[in-house]
Amino acid sequence: MASAALTASVGLAYGSSAIAAENAPQAAPAHAMAMNWFGGPVYDGAPALAATAALVQAGGGAEHFSFAQALVAMLGEKTVNAEVAKLTKQYGKKDVDGFLNGMTFAITDGLKRATEAGVKLPEAPADLKGVKLARTLVQAGTAPDGTFWAGYLFDKAISHKLHNQVMVDIDVKYGHGADQNTHKILNQAMYDVAHALGDTHVKLASLH
Repeated sequence: MASAALTASVGLAYGSSAIAAENAPQAAPAHAMAMNWFGGPVYDGAPALAATAALVQAGGGAEHFSFAQALVAMLGEKTVNAEVAKLTKQYGKKDVDGFLNGMTFAITDGLKRATEAGVKLPEAPADLKGVKLARTLVQAGTAPDGTFWAGYLFDKAISHKLHNQVMVDIDVKYGHGADQNTHKILNQAMYDVAHALGDTHVKLASLH
């Protein structure tokens, strides 16, 4: 079944804060121009760990996390299967499989890197379930200009610093092209989710 293959991510994407800060106008904060490697602004505030914990819980917990399970919990199996089929038609089986494999690795590695850094998810996740959780993820990844970016979501999920570390790990294991593919398809998938929920103000990232 298509939905059984779908797995997820809590963290990925290089940032270029130093370069952006160097080129930013002096009147603006340096971080205002910082961009993630695959596009979209950097979020360098505190991560929303309670919401991340709710996503992990929806997907079966840290030890057996499945984005498919989380998506079904949020949107229902019929909608999830339809989205997987739509993405496969749009990108081809090879790229969608690469996206799914990248997401599987990312969630596992993201939680591992967080633990190593002394970052612990709260024992009591945010009270976010079903469509409410899906909308929260869309909102978390939507930049100030209204565009959903995978990198912006990942920054908020575990912090920009850990997000970057996970992306380095993904590049080493799967290659930079696979990393970009994961971001690209997640941008499209979450845009689709937003519009399915009626959040039609959300804009599609240029990388899709």
